Amino acid sequence: MLATWSHGQSALAAAWPALAAGGTAFDAVEAAIRFAEADLSNTTVGIGGLPDRDGTVSLDAAIMLSPARSGAVCAVRRALHPITVARRVMERTPHNLRAGEAADRFAIEQGLETGELLTESANQRWNQWRTSQSAAHPIANIEENSPQGTSKEQNPEEETHDTIGVLAIDASGTIAAGCSTSGLAWKLPGRVGDSPIIGQGLYADPTVGACVCTGHGELAAGVCASFLAIESLRRGVSPTDAVHEVLTRIKNSYRLTSQDQIGLIVLSRDGRFSTGSLRAGYKTAVRADGRDEVVDPGADNGATLR
Repeated sequence: MLATWSHGQSALAAAWPALAAGGTAFDAVEAAIRFAEADLSNTTVGIGGLPDRDGTVSLDAAIMLSPARSGAVCAVRRALHPITVARRVMERTPHNLRAGEAADRFAIEQGLETGELLTESANQRWNQWRTSQSAAHPIANIEENSPQGTSKEQNPEEETHDTIGVLAIDASGTIAAGCSTSGLAWKLPGRVGDSPIIGQGLYADPTVGACVCTGHGELAAGVCASFLAIESLRRGVSPTDAVHEVLTRIKNSYRLTSQDQIGLIVLSRDGRFSTGSLRAGYKTAVRADGRDEVVDPGADNGATLR
């Protein structure tokens, strides 16, 4: 299993025992992300996520096994586990993306957990941000500024994205991918980033591999970053080269600032993986038999989970 950012390590720990005992990659991805969504110390995913400009928390999530099997939700305001709602969209509807109030109603119809997403802590920080009158903008590696991935005691205007992205491969060789996020803090209401969009925040093709992205979502969206990574693998390049191609495309496509950051993980069908980012500071959590660690970009290029 692989997850974005240091906080992904605890999410993988929650899901690993079942996968190691013979569970499916799909279940493991959902379980890891559900852990992150319920973690109140994580202000970038699930309940406790930081709200939009108007003080409302909205969540996005997606899960994927193949081009024919994916599900996603965006702009949900009541569902406590959007990753599970996304799975139900895939399994119980003919669609692959449902949005807003209709997605929340679907969650209720499915008997899934709903509730108030805005915690008192997040509300207090929103009020601090309103006083500062700063615009929402991404800050590189904000997820690594504290053990919970945000700088809770400093500059609330600088607390922005991001996502947890998870990849897993099981004993049968099945690959699954998932993403969940509360999005850019203090965003304009209605803003949706790359996380719930197939081919942008995540992509999986069982004949090739899978990819998840994290960071400034608009950068991933503009180049269809996850799809681009898997198409690079399809041409026969290594996961390392696939990561490099995506980052190069982003560099060549945007006028980047010092705060623009994208991190990604690419996992091939044979278990090789690679990680990379536009700039230093991004971390990847890795879990496998006899292995439980957080690594820097490029540290495990060419390594294998199998």
